[in-house]
Amino acid sequence: MSGGERLVEQVHALLAQPRPWSVVQIGDPVLRRTAEPYDGQLPDALLRDLLDAMFRHLPGVGVGLAAPQVGIPLALAVIEDPAEVPPELAAERERPPLPPLELVNPVVTPLGSRYHAFNEGCLSVEGLTAVVARHAQVRLAALDGGGRAYELELSGWPARIAQHETDHLNGVLYLDRAEPRSLSTVANHERFHVAGGASSGRRPG
Repeated sequence: MSGGERLVEQVHALLAQPRPWSVVQIGDPVLRRTAEPYDGQLPDALLRDLLDAMFRHLPGVGVGLAAPQVGIPLALAVIEDPAEVPPELAAERERPPLPPLELVNPVVTPLGSRYHAFNEGCLSVEGLTAVVARHAQVRLAALDGGGRAYELELSGWPARIAQHETDHLNGVLYLDRAEPRSLSTVANHERFHVAGGASSGRRPG
């Protein structure tokens, strides 16, 4: 079986699973490999089905998902953030709603020298959170699922999400960039560090 045939078989098997999917957890080698650039390895209809299913996985779970997190080693990701958080938290984190975006072979380029440091979590590192400093503004260049190129300038939380998901495609986890002493369980972070015990909202992938 060729590599392309194996990928098609993997995607069909994934799509047959009930959602929410079991997300690959830290320690699985697929999370530490650089994803293979997407170059038509899947039939167009199957790519469309995969991206749509990845979006359907997000509500109530996270704001982004990269293909390696579901065992597919291709440079594909989806991001969407309705920013359903208290207004004061949205303002503090510069977190406007982010419409659905398909990221095929994405490249993130930092703009300027500002960084923001906030807690992050990850669907592939269940139960933990830590402070990560990220570029405050970036340019995202990618293709959508139809092969159309686009570029966007993102700032604040949308920029953080884009950086988090493209890191996944380069074999990087947020823990690699985190301040070690800030590492906490999500429960203790919300108990001791989030005002009033309010949830910090859905996690990047």
